[in-house]
Amino acid sequence: MNSAEMTDEDKILQQWRYYKSNRSIEARNEIVLQYTGLVRKIVLRFKGSYSNFGQLDDMVNQGIISLIDAVEKFDPDMGNKFETFASLKIKGAIIDFMRKQDWVPRNQRNLSKELDEVYSELYAERGQEPTKLEIAERMGVSLPHLDKILQQRHNSIILSYEEAINEKMMIASPLIVNQTDRESPETGILYDELKEKLMEAIDQLNEKERLVVSLYYYESLKLKEIAEVLSITESRVSQIHSAAIIKMKNRLNNY
Repeated sequence: MNSAEMTDEDKILQQWRYYKSNRSIEARNEIVLQYTGLVRKIVLRFKGSYSNFGQLDDMVNQGIISLIDAVEKFDPDMGNKFETFASLKIKGAIIDFMRKQDWVPRNQRNLSKELDEVYSELYAERGQEPTKLEIAERMGVSLPHLDKILQQRHNSIILSYEEAINEKMMIASPLIVNQTDRESPETGILYDELKEKLMEAIDQLNEKERLVVSLYYYESLKLKEIAEVLSITESRVSQIHSAAIIKMKNRLNNY
């Protein structure tokens, strides 16, 4: 097959084979350039959620460093998609970088911790999802104040959730394990089980929460865009999103 007849996929596969055979920096960099758009996509997604956080360039730099590491470690002969492998590593690197910035105010972290504890206590006592009124009464705050807490803690709780899920995916995914373990059935079982637990947690949300989670995580819409779709305020979307993540996090804690 001559170069004119090759598809883009054929050309990328040829680049991978060439790089794996000689490990040259030039070949590696050519592959990296093919996937810089993936880094920008992930960074912009995080930037849309963390409006109070840092500089976009810093996040992109962290993503590129992780992308280079992913290219160096990926084995195309395992038959897995590089985009999935790289996405997990890029997200992990960006989350770790953001954690080190310590950008969440101490009082916000304390409120987030208190809300989590109250939610877990009420759930254990009643054996079902507590209402917002029950949470507000236990915390000694008004419903409007609770809504404000949910909105303000959106950044910190989403980061915590993204970190937990990405960590579990890194552990369970057969893409991450060593090549010598690739035929082990345990990795596939763990990966499928994690996906099943996530789907169960989503199914137990109410209709509006499921819709917001679906639009955010599966359709990759930003909070502002979701607000426009649902004809509600962006702050209300943040509240719904935070409430949904609290419920999902609580259900996934034991797992």
